[in-house]
Amino acid sequence: MDFGEVLEEIAAEAPQQVGRGKVASYIPALAGVSPEKFGMAIHTVDGVTFSVGDAGEPFSIQSISKVFSLMLAMRIVGDDLWSRVGREPSGNAFNSLVQLEYEQGIPRNPFINAGALVVIDALVSVLQEAKICFLEFARGLADDPGVNFDEVVSQSEDTHGHVNRALVNFLKAYGNIRTDIDTVLDAYFHHCSLAMNCAQLAHAFLPLANNGVSISTEDSVLTALQARQVNSLMLTCGLYDAVGEFAYRVGLPAKSGVGGGIVAVVPGEMTIAVWAPELDETGNSVMGTRALELFSQITQRSIF
Repeated sequence: MDFGEVLEEIAAEAPQQVGRGKVASYIPALAGVSPEKFGMAIHTVDGVTFSVGDAGEPFSIQSISKVFSLMLAMRIVGDDLWSRVGREPSGNAFNSLVQLEYEQGIPRNPFINAGALVVIDALVSVLQEAKICFLEFARGLADDPGVNFDEVVSQSEDTHGHVNRALVNFLKAYGNIRTDIDTVLDAYFHHCSLAMNCAQLAHAFLPLANNGVSISTEDSVLTALQARQVNSLMLTCGLYDAVGEFAYRVGLPAKSGVGGGIVAVVPGEMTIAVWAPELDETGNSVMGTRALELFSQITQRSIF
């Protein structure tokens, strides 16, 4: 199959989706992104790449970075992490305080904000320079030393991150934040501000399609079991409160971010990254979801 032609076919529909969602505005640094942007990239485990549109333009990956944080924590902390964070879909907004109170400070999964804060706290607990270690880890996954934080976005997150401050203080009250609150928040805001393009993202997720092994270095980033576990969490928890709808329409493990990105994994074959800034009411890219639905239909790729 010519995946380049598939991407061109999908890209032809992108303009029809403009106006069906809204660009994230609660983080001011994201509000000015053009709603007409669209990029998509495929990277196979054999090292072949395909791209279309704005696939080479960096954007704020936001919650997609939570996959990298989780992978790093699974490498360093191991199964002890799961005593502090669950592995179940949330059924509520990704920044819900109500659910966290109901479940007494144990976040439902590592991809909602509260869960990601606990994961970062676990990293801060064992790494002297957790923020830098995370950045180097992401650069290694992308095989690109130029990947970096967007300090404008990070500052915007910090200035307007009142709900995240409430979450981390709530977690601290329940004893599930064990280090300095400001250090955890600074790392969290920087993680979310990581700027990458679709081609870099597709490359960075390849170990999840390749039994945990990097195609660049042939080193094990995760064990094969851990790679399957991360994929399972993306399938059940990776699209905020729309995981069921996404599984129904696309049928692939994936993680989204309010910057408009979504990355999906076809285990054993490839990764697909798409960027389209307009979001639906659950915080997922409207065109990104549609693009991956079309990809699944055209290529017959699905885990089901």
